[in-house]
Amino acid sequence: MSKYSLLFLICLNSIRLLAQPKNAEIREPWHAQWISAPMLKNDINVWQVFRKEIDLPDRPQCAVARIAVDSKYWLWINGKMVVYEGGLKRGPDPKNTYFDVVDLSRHLKKGKNTIAVLAWYWGKDGFSHKNSGVAGFVADFDIDGKKIGTDDAWKAMRHTAYGNTGAPHPNYRLSDDNIHFDARNDIGPWISSGYDDSKWPNAIVYGKPPVAPWHQLVERPIPLWKVSPLRRYENLKGIPKVSKGESIVAKLPLNITISPYLKIKAPAGLVIDMRTDNYNGGSEFNYRAEYVTKEGVQEFESLAYLNGHEMIYTMPKGVEILELAYRETKYDTEFVGSFQSSDPFLDRLWLKCRNTMNVNMRDAIQDPDRERAQWWGDAAIVQGEILHSCDVKAHALIKKAIDNLVDWQKDDGVLYSPVPAGSWDRELPGQMLASIGRYGFWYYYRYTGDMATIKHAYPAVKRYLDLWKLGPDGLLVHRPGGWDWGDWGDNIDRPVLDNALLYQALGTAVDMAKIVGDQVAISKYQNMMKSIDDNYDRVFWTGTSYRSEGFKGLTDDRGHAWAVISGLAKQQYYPAIKKVFETSFNSSPYMEKYVMESLFKMNYPDAALTRMKQRYQKMVESPLTTLWEGWGVGKEGYGGGSYNHGWSGGPLTLLMEYVCGISPLEPGFVKFQVSPQPGHLVNASASFESVKGTIRSSFERSSEGIQVKVTVPASSNAVVLMPSQAVKRIKINGTLAWENGNYLNGHKKPSEVVESRIGFEVAAGEWKFIAEVDHLNRRE
Repeated sequence: MSKYSLLFLICLNSIRLLAQPKNAEIREPWHAQWISAPMLKNDINVWQVFRKEIDLPDRPQCAVARIAVDSKYWLWINGKMVVYEGGLKRGPDPKNTYFDVVDLSRHLKKGKNTIAVLAWYWGKDGFSHKNSGVAGFVADFDIDGKKIGTDDAWKAMRHTAYGNTGAPHPNYRLSDDNIHFDARNDIGPWISSGYDDSKWPNAIVYGKPPVAPWHQLVERPIPLWKVSPLRRYENLKGIPKVSKGESIVAKLPLNITISPYLKIKAPAGLVIDMRTDNYNGGSEFNYRAEYVTKEGVQEFESLAYLNGHEMIYTMPKGVEILELAYRETKYDTEFVGSFQSSDPFLDRLWLKCRNTMNVNMRDAIQDPDRERAQWWGDAAIVQGEILHSCDVKAHALIKKAIDNLVDWQKDDGVLYSPVPAGSWDRELPGQMLASIGRYGFWYYYRYTGDMATIKHAYPAVKRYLDLWKLGPDGLLVHRPGGWDWGDWGDNIDRPVLDNALLYQALGTAVDMAKIVGDQVAISKYQNMMKSIDDNYDRVFWTGTSYRSEGFKGLTDDRGHAWAVISGLAKQQYYPAIKKVFETSFNSSPYMEKYVMESLFKMNYPDAALTRMKQRYQKMVESPLTTLWEGWGVGKEGYGGGSYNHGWSGGPLTLLMEYVCGISPLEPGFVKFQVSPQPGHLVNASASFESVKGTIRSSFERSSEGIQVKVTVPASSNAVVLMPSQAVKRIKINGTLAWENGNYLNGHKKPSEVVESRIGFEVAAGEWKFIAEVDHLNRRE
């Protein structure tokens, strides 16, 4: 940790630990006031600039700022960028607003310091933003104990170069707008210390937080963005020196989130358009930027992010191109997870899953195209990708998603997503059941051990489950919710699917209720589960498959998948269910994750990998570096045909959790399991950063047997489950540990051992297991 990082933590703790009323939330009172430039009523898409000069007797040892805005801001000190796109989309709940905490210690100096802020007010609701209705900015500075904040002494004005483009505008789901910048109306080097702002008006003051319409301020729960320096495009040599009036396609290394930059020489009044190849991603208009030139040499960076594989600049003929570049901005995490195997197809698929996850991580877990919205059915799948490929800083984004969902709960108990949202409030019941259940909230808890978040979520889960009722047949009474959606695609057998979804949500609610000691709820949920368990097969099982009365479509793979992973399906049905998956391909990539997972759960790894390769073949072979919302793009896809959809990244999780076999046995990896399912693979290895440290698992098969290597981090134990078929002996780190059915040299059978496995419990360290066999048979 650097000296400045340590100082920042000390400064931050000093702010949070100031005296507050006992048993109250620790919150330092705000000294600053909300400010704004003069605004017209109902203004939208407005850019404002703020300036303040402060004089410091010495270079500060401790300087921390708390900053809130509707909607985004950029901050400079003494002409140097300090915050690139600060602020989070509103809000932590339907009423309140997020604030950032920023370390300024390295940026301030002795003497005069100029603080300059550019703030962007969207002025409208979206699927991922709740508009406050008023453009506002507030900044509270603690500089070596001295309190300085925004007030009516700050200078503030509307930036005259920013305006509105003509049509088309971004589609109705999006709260922000295209960027239009007319350099002829620029206000000069206003971020620099020597700039004369004497003619700027003073800021309008709205009062100290908490004040309407921003109300309480809640600390930003995720890091500020990781921002790169300007980078050159991949095809730099192919970019012309002078525009021919045609589109200039500048290639990015892969699909990433970027801000485009240009440096040109041109006459005044020309219009330059900047957009990516993904401008119509999802079939509807997303974002673009437009720059109107001034006379001479000039440069411009469009600050809002775009994403795609290519940046397309369209500029009039004769413009001299001095430089085109881009700046990548992304969630601040490192990709520390990895997967490699003897099958190059699976390796490419894993990387495409990670690439897709990367562009889905921003203010929320969201697709980056037509919605930029946090659908929680998607988030439940993306969290597995985050947990298995990112460092632990990324866990905060999952926690934020959980908090958002429960903190936006309606008064009648309904949970809905996307949230945060100002223009959406419709419940998707199936997605909500998946979200609060075994593969949603509880999955996060298993991987992090974050009991506080589960305790916070439980009351909302309980209120939501109160809405679900069973009928005279002992099974679910259908709830259509606000949008009666089960999945994209055809042949959805909703009773089979929805009863399994409710069953697994009830099972998770039992576990949550045990944590908080809610005995009454435990009994209620267990009784509902028993009713579903007693009647599910009676009503739906035909002898060869699950099918509800009156369902006329082809046998649905989705319901069978959830019957397996929820625990409803009996083991004796597994061969018949496997046959269903050999002929039924109805699910979208959203539900396909659970279909493949159920095959692994039933111990059919070859069938799971075969289906994975069959379903994802077109995506893996495509030159696109991210995965799609459906099995095709554009008109061939679902929901608009986007080529960036995190729900399609489920294979990343399955390859880590089942093929390499790593999964927690106790929350937070106090104890975890390594139980590889190689399928057709000769070798594979996986590594990721858990809350206990780095975990690694690898296997290599030969005619002599199988070798499994495991890294167990400190303060953790592992149960390693080796295949038992035709195994003669097992050695651990060169010492004989099992032979002909007998545990040797102090080893004994752990309680977690399942049929067809030989298990060992080991402590922290590096372990190599070698199972020697006459021949290693793969069992389907």
